[in-house]
Amino acid sequence: MKKSIYLISGLGADERVFEHLNLDNYEPKFVQWIAPKSEETIKEYATRLSQQIETKKPIILGVSFGGMIAVEIAKKIDCEQVILISSAKTKNDIPILYQLFGKTKLHKLVPTTVLKCANILTYWFFGMETTTEKKLLKSILIDTDPTFLRWAINAIVKWDNQDINNKIIHIHGQKDRILPISNVRHTDFTVQDGGHLMIYNRAKNINKILNDILKIQ
Repeated sequence: MKKSIYLISGLGADERVFEHLNLDNYEPKFVQWIAPKSEETIKEYATRLSQQIETKKPIILGVSFGGMIAVEIAKKIDCEQVILISSAKTKNDIPILYQLFGKTKLHKLVPTTVLKCANILTYWFFGMETTTEKKLLKSILIDTDPTFLRWAINAIVKWDNQDINNKIIHIHGQKDRILPISNVRHTDFTVQDGGHLMIYNRAKNINKILNDILKIQ
């Protein structure tokens, strides 16, 4: 029987971002987003989301916002391994500008229609290069629930975690423009040409790193 690995996608995304993932001898289990409660923190939300995890000492892989959720879940559940991709371990890995938005509430002034709009700037920030990649991002943005999007952005800029779990392994892209690597205090693996959605468009590199990590388990 294959061992389970729990996958948590990025903000508003779903299992489509894991389309090119190939994990030898592991069975992927996709953690599904649930509706957030008003003013709920990442910590509180992660506690409710963790109810989907049925394995003892699970391996959790989180991408972007999903990685932050994984960090908080690991405070509630004893995990075998927590793998972060294009994400943040603590609030210190998040750009100061985002944190200023949280303190001044400027992020709440940006219309949801702008946040959900796919354009040349969006593609650049996410590192989407081909027509297929751009179509995927556009589809994800269209499908993202605006209420969830608003809540998640607010929760991210107010995230206050400063604890680093020793089970965490952090993989980050050198060209990540959403969470620049210059802000990340420490990474275990760096993907030279990886952007924020390298889980999808640099899957060959990611698969190699992940399978090397998982063989150690």
